[in-house]
Amino acid sequence: MDKPQFGATVTWLGVVMRVSVIQMSPRADKAENIAQAEALIIRALAADRADIVALPEIWTCLGGTRSGKFAAAETLPAPGSGETGGPAYEFLRRMAIEQKIFLHGGSIGELAGEKLYNTTLVFSPEGRELARYRKIHLFDITTPDGQGYKESNTYGGGDAVVSFEAGGLKIGLAICYDVRFPELFLGLRRRNVDLIILPAAFTLQTGKDHWEVLLRARAIETQCYVAAPACTGSYTEGNGETRFTYGHALIADPWGHVVAKASDGPGFASAAIDTEFLGQVRANMPVLEHRKLA
Repeated sequence: MDKPQFGATVTWLGVVMRVSVIQMSPRADKAENIAQAEALIIRALAADRADIVALPEIWTCLGGTRSGKFAAAETLPAPGSGETGGPAYEFLRRMAIEQKIFLHGGSIGELAGEKLYNTTLVFSPEGRELARYRKIHLFDITTPDGQGYKESNTYGGGDAVVSFEAGGLKIGLAICYDVRFPELFLGLRRRNVDLIILPAAFTLQTGKDHWEVLLRARAIETQCYVAAPACTGSYTEGNGETRFTYGHALIADPWGHVVAKASDGPGFASAAIDTEFLGQVRANMPVLEHRKLA
């Protein structure tokens, strides 16, 4: 099949859609993180003028104490209520309106009663909340260097598969550790999504071996574009332990090629979403129709 030139603007049905994934180095200071996110969004738009911009996982507060995470979390307005949200919520809404973009807010800490959730928010160019997704799979593991992670000590898990539409694209949502559970991605594919956005704060230890491999695998098996904004650099936990995130924010196409990737440090990467190529991949290899066991 003839493969289009990725990174170039692709027009289909009169609609031009580009996506930028942001790579941040957040820490525990929420105000500083919001300022960093704003600067990177503006830089990315000045360079590539994407229609969809996506931030990384839990970018408002990475590291710090458990109490600090609760303090940085926000109680979210009821969808469609028109109520005012917290600083991060209103920042995301404002940026979507001012920059006239679909803004995928990575994920932030959502305070719901006595629980926290790792939650994605998406806003339209008019500032309307389009989607809300709570991370389903919680990161309770030990990395090869012996560091233990227990996300469930702080966060509750979601239970809903979520997708939405933006500018003619159907988009599915996942977060970080979700990438290891292909059944979620099969659920999104069955919703006929074109693009899956997966923000992450992948650890350095797991990321160097698994990050790109898993993202490419999810793109290949779902025959979707996969866009993965990421955290990079170090942060400090409440106990004084320094931890490192892998970065390498990237976009993979439905054939599994990485068509854009961020360099080291804070930055961004951008690519076009070509639905004609996506349709060719699915027509030539209709794996969803061929499934036997699920």
